[in-house]
Amino acid sequence: MTDQPKRVLVTGAGGMLALDLVRALRDAGHAVTALGRPDLDITDPALCRAGVTGHDLVVNAAAFTAVDDAETNEAAAFAVNAVGPANLARAAHATGARLVQVSTDYVFDGFATEPYTEDHPVAPRSAYGRTKAAGEWAVRAHCPDSWVLRTAWLYGAGGPNFVSTMQRLAGERETLSVVDDQHGQPTSTVDLSDLVVRLVEADAPAGTYHATATGETTWHGFARAVFEHEGLDPERVQPTTTEAFPRPAPRPAWSVLGHASLEAAGVAPIGDWRTGLAAHLAR
Repeated sequence: MTDQPKRVLVTGAGGMLALDLVRALRDAGHAVTALGRPDLDITDPALCRAGVTGHDLVVNAAAFTAVDDAETNEAAAFAVNAVGPANLARAAHATGARLVQVSTDYVFDGFATEPYTEDHPVAPRSAYGRTKAAGEWAVRAHCPDSWVLRTAWLYGAGGPNFVSTMQRLAGERETLSVVDDQHGQPTSTVDLSDLVVRLVEADAPAGTYHATATGETTWHGFARAVFEHEGLDPERVQPTTTEAFPRPAPRPAWSVLGHASLEAAGVAPIGDWRTGLAAHLAR
């Protein structure tokens, strides 16, 4: 356990996750530098070295997250999701900093029927998943003293997300059709940011961790929960299939992640997804 304040660099500033990361780290007493793309192009090795110098910890929240666009722009996605983390990892290792790399459930094939373990073989089926898996590999190779945190189904106040979309559509349509054959763990950026702080302050061993809420649901179940919390009739949300909504990038049918590494490190996983959603809507 470490109580020493750290000098932290957060990349991807201005993004939905970074906004809550910066807030959580500052609330915990750490000195935070938040840099967005105009301030730090992570695809430039020299800029990464300059940006990382003077920090004890780097939290990389910069990412190419447009899953469908990545199918036709894989080189651009690779630059941000793989080359960028490699540059940050080299810089962190050279300057003695630790690195938190935020990754995704898309590194898996999505065909499982029980929670993916941290050491389950990666088998991405999309360009986004391939580039994020490459980023994980680069971080482990170039900065062994790092944490790779896989998360999924993120929502937060700082950007467009499923919850805000459901709230908007509830006011525009009498009924909604939402897929009921994709399973996952809705996770708030506030809860993920809190986990990052707890993991760092526990001085947890370097390695791969799953940073999702506990429990599981489908997008349909998630949407119904939003309606229920808003005092709306959940029967307005109708189930449909992935096949009915074809997209350029294949969506995982199963995005449920296990949390054995956190438990082994003595760090409590994020609580049940319903609790996180209720807190988010209350805020």
